[in-house]
Amino acid sequence: MFMDETDGAGEVSSFGALCTALSATIGTGNIVGVATAIAAGGPGALFWMEVAAFFGMATKYAEGFLAVKYRKIDQNGKVLGGPFHYIENGMGPKWKWLAVLFAVFGTLAGIMGTGTITQINGITSSVNNFFDPNASNIAFTIGGNGYTWATVISGLIITLFTALVVIGGIKRISKVSEIIVPFMAVLYFIVTFALLICNITKLPDAIVLVVKSAFNPQAVFGGTVGITMRMAMQKGIARGIFSNEAGLGSAPIAAAAARTKEPVRQGLVCMTGTFFDTIVICTMTGLSIILTGSYTNAMSGVTKGAGVTTEAFENGLTFLPNNICSFLLMICLAFFAFTTILGWDYYSEKCLQYLTGDKKAIMMTFRVLYILAVLVGPYLTVEFVWTVADIFNGLMAFPNLIALIALSGVVAKETKDYFNRLKLENQIVKTK
Repeated sequence: MFMDETDGAGEVSSFGALCTALSATIGTGNIVGVATAIAAGGPGALFWMEVAAFFGMATKYAEGFLAVKYRKIDQNGKVLGGPFHYIENGMGPKWKWLAVLFAVFGTLAGIMGTGTITQINGITSSVNNFFDPNASNIAFTIGGNGYTWATVISGLIITLFTALVVIGGIKRISKVSEIIVPFMAVLYFIVTFALLICNITKLPDAIVLVVKSAFNPQAVFGGTVGITMRMAMQKGIARGIFSNEAGLGSAPIAAAAARTKEPVRQGLVCMTGTFFDTIVICTMTGLSIILTGSYTNAMSGVTKGAGVTTEAFENGLTFLPNNICSFLLMICLAFFAFTTILGWDYYSEKCLQYLTGDKKAIMMTFRVLYILAVLVGPYLTVEFVWTVADIFNGLMAFPNLIALIALSGVVAKETKDYFNRLKLENQIVKTK
């Protein structure tokens, strides 16, 4: 992960490419998405989220491998890589229409779904819950919905910071991500780990509840909640994929920029992103919500979105005042979502670049539109936001998964060759 192949082609280090990918994957899905999944699918949704991530690590490996193998590097040293290139170059020119389809969906997902609206909506909701939970200071009203000054000001601040970073392109995004991503992941891990330790006696029962309700939620909660196994699977897998993006084709766009000569090595680095994102961070969020009992209010609709996780922090971190718990979650969510906004700008720009070429006027126009999408995101409803994100995620995944299946033989063959070569090199070193 930390090895930088200075003689390899690419724009950023392998770690920088991973941080760029993690900046896009570790976002509101890890906090709000997990809470939304449990609210709609019960605690069992967390189990299916883990299942999706387990197989998603293999999917993400294949994506990272193919991204490096089939990437192109132009005369200026800029890397052109991602699903659109491994579809066209790996499957052949006759499949270019599928590559174009992915690029169209990827551009729309960035500017209208995962990259902008869901993230800024999550940030402003969390800020509002902390500073003005009773909505006492309304700035203006749209369609009967009042928006507080906390929402307006936080939205403007994030929009400004987004503008300052995205205009600098991949190198600035990568530099910012390398600083923020490790910091935010460690901070959130420490806070949630402390919560789990404080409630360690409740942990076994929480795990049992997750497994039982994954297969027969009605036996656990009764028929009155209306949650079925199918619903638990649907919500858990959907939110898991939204969080780790395995199979969507987004992460390989960042992986293609890595300085490396070995597609297999970058594939291995790439798959660790799914592990950190879902197996570690989402699991800790989900268990925090379940063992503190916050999931009951979520399932009944009393609390929604970031409010569910905020309640879990307040109930679980009993040694801290409630306002400190809320503040910690707000900071974590703000960092998570902000870096996702940055990462998805890079993804969607690369998709647009594939469609239109590297034309500065088009790219700058897109960046302005992207910033405007961030600006209006806080004023859309949560239900609408997540529905749009799910639709574009599904549309992106369709052409990418076709390519992964078609090129799976290439992935398997070259992976075996790499490990056989590595084994032989180790034997030679030992002999010497």
